[in-house]
Amino acid sequence: MNDAALEILGVSKRFGDNLANDDISLSLAKGEIVALLGENGAGKTTLMSILFGHYVPDTGSVTAMGKELPPGKPRAAIRAGIGMVHQHFSLAPNLTVLENVMTGTESLCSPVSNVAAGRKKLLGISERFGLKVDPAARVGDLSVGEQQRVEILKALYNDARILVLDEPTAVLTNIEAEKLFSTFKEMARLGLSLIFISHKLDEVMATADRIVVLRGGKLVAERKASETSKAELAELMVGRKVTRPVRDPSTPGQVGIEAAGVTVRVGGVDRLKSIDFRVLTGEVLGIIGVSGNGQATLAQLLSGTVGRTAGDLFLFGQHVGDLTVADAVATGIGRIPEDRNREGAIGEMAIWENAILERLARFSRRGLVDRKAAIAFAGRILSAFDVRGGSPTSRTRLLSGGNMQKLILGRNLIEHPRILLAAQPARGLDEGAVAAVHERILDARRAGTAVLLISEDLDEVMMLADRIQAIVGGRLSPPVRAQDADARKLGLMMAGEWEGREVTDAV
Repeated sequence: MNDAALEILGVSKRFGDNLANDDISLSLAKGEIVALLGENGAGKTTLMSILFGHYVPDTGSVTAMGKELPPGKPRAAIRAGIGMVHQHFSLAPNLTVLENVMTGTESLCSPVSNVAAGRKKLLGISERFGLKVDPAARVGDLSVGEQQRVEILKALYNDARILVLDEPTAVLTNIEAEKLFSTFKEMARLGLSLIFISHKLDEVMATADRIVVLRGGKLVAERKASETSKAELAELMVGRKVTRPVRDPSTPGQVGIEAAGVTVRVGGVDRLKSIDFRVLTGEVLGIIGVSGNGQATLAQLLSGTVGRTAGDLFLFGQHVGDLTVADAVATGIGRIPEDRNREGAIGEMAIWENAILERLARFSRRGLVDRKAAIAFAGRILSAFDVRGGSPTSRTRLLSGGNMQKLILGRNLIEHPRILLAAQPARGLDEGAVAAVHERILDARRAGTAVLLISEDLDEVMMLADRIQAIVGGRLSPPVRAQDADARKLGLMMAGEWEGREVTDAV
């Protein structure tokens, strides 16, 4: 093992009654890749925020490259060679790549910006680490994967020797994730040290040299990647054996949703192109595809936030005109949005307020919200769906990403929706939470809910769906039964190779 690049000694941090970090000590060697695992709310992000100076620890210290860092000072962390890449990007979409990367790197007193030198440095870093981007491109026009590269380049531009990454692949496709982790290995070979948070055990096992596990704010285990297994890591994370639920046979009922030749045009571009699908009560229809192929528009269509340009939409056999958000709620459509932070919850609101957002009329009397009933309803969700890290009156932003997802799931499932629209429902969740979410979706299916599952995760779709359709360029493939599909066949369908093929529709 090389000399330590980073040492965290005896760090503890409390938020009110919640002990987020409890006397944690760990180290990171030069040229080493360490994965930080734990359940949602285990204290991982808090620890990384202390490391980068966003939080001040109650006790303990952080040392980088042999020098102790002053607590609560991000600028000192940057000067010490620490670069932080957050799960939610902090980029200005209206600025270019170069402008984003150079922001904050020059003195405000400087009469001119040395753009030429900045561009040269950026291109050199880009070439060295294989993170190719166009310095003149507007960030808002880049794909999610390209924006991730810009975030990493920002850290490297500041001469980072230690990279801290919070869920770096949470919004990336499998191919983008594979490329990113190949880049990480090259960085480590060149002497950089990396510590990353992830819930995806496959990528942890394939990439990390060493794995550190947190549970309930404590460091409970350290393992070399070569000396452990996914099963052991999952059990260490949650403190018990984790098993994924099994989809049992079912007898579907009536058609809940049906689309016939539906086209959706947004900004002059056809995002959905004459699509056909139907979802029956008591079944799960899985929509699989690489991000950016129309999934978001499909979810918006069924949520009532975008309208159809052409085609017909039916809910329980009734033709629907312009579906509105109010119509969707009144029909009994439960919605788990792809982006929980932007579309699923309002962070500054209390948990109880988010719990009733889509059913205000039920909790209102003469224009006033029945706060007592709403808080009781939120309490039921927290208990039934194991939402940890807050009470009904806590700010929602204080929840970890996974616990926020469980709040949204509970809000929609606690009273058995007729239709469930689940977009990337397990994204960013730990193994235990994934199993719980999947079980809840299958429970809804057993209860007769028509479930439309939109996911980029092949394993998730194959595990939960009765029938599967691929979405490519805004078009939907014909459906195939789950028992007739395998990873290879679905991969071909995701690549658009279904024309002229014989497929089987279970309906």
